[in-house]
Amino acid sequence: MDWSTGLRPVRMSLNQLIISMEKTFKRVVIKVSGEAMSGDKETGLDINIVSQIVDKIKTASETNHQISVVVGGGNFFRGREIAKSGDERAAADYIGMLATAMNALVLQIELEKVGIQTRVMTALDMKSVAEPFIRRRAIRHLEKGRVVIFAAGTGLPFNSTDLAAVVRALEISADMVLKATLVDGVYTADPKKDKNAAKIDKLSFEDVRQKRLKVMDLPAVTLAEENDLPIRVFKLFGNNSLVDIIEGRGDYSEIS
Repeated sequence: MDWSTGLRPVRMSLNQLIISMEKTFKRVVIKVSGEAMSGDKETGLDINIVSQIVDKIKTASETNHQISVVVGGGNFFRGREIAKSGDERAAADYIGMLATAMNALVLQIELEKVGIQTRVMTALDMKSVAEPFIRRRAIRHLEKGRVVIFAAGTGLPFNSTDLAAVVRALEISADMVLKATLVDGVYTADPKKDKNAAKIDKLSFEDVRQKRLKVMDLPAVTLAEENDLPIRVFKLFGNNSLVDIIEGRGDYSEIS
């Protein structure tokens, strides 16, 4: 009996399975604003809202996707707004970075409550509460199935957390950035203010610049374009799971 002939179909089936797994595998950076964590409150945290965010991250992390998060700090402090009153912008931005670390630690606590291993990595030195950002260590955490939360932006003033999301995505070789917003994608105008605003499912980076769409700030958009990094904009509290967005089944807009 020719055993090799009998085994060949099984071998091909296994190879197809491996290829299929590789195709669905994604490493992503999710950008979550600080304001999203405050819910209907003007400042601070809404723990029920945080729990909803955690549930979405938990579901995504339990798939074969590698999940990292860049979190803002606007629910506690916005450096740009304070600087407008005449205060030193650089110092104000550093305070904003500390606010992002507060949100990151809250997300870590809530994720670990539901059994998800998490690491907070910061661009500022905070040895007592978080690891410093080290590129290869961050990648290793992701490979081990841990959720990595990046805090303190890029560690430099005058840089937004939008830009930090793109920078970290490029550093860890992520497949895409997922920009969480309060609407289900990119619109021609603010859909809450303009009833005629139309959703744009697919658009280019040039479209964002020319139409002055307020999706992400210009430095973040430019850096993503220069490095062919797609950005998917989705509704954080919508019906779609993060897995749907990552795997292209959800309701979102893509900038690429």
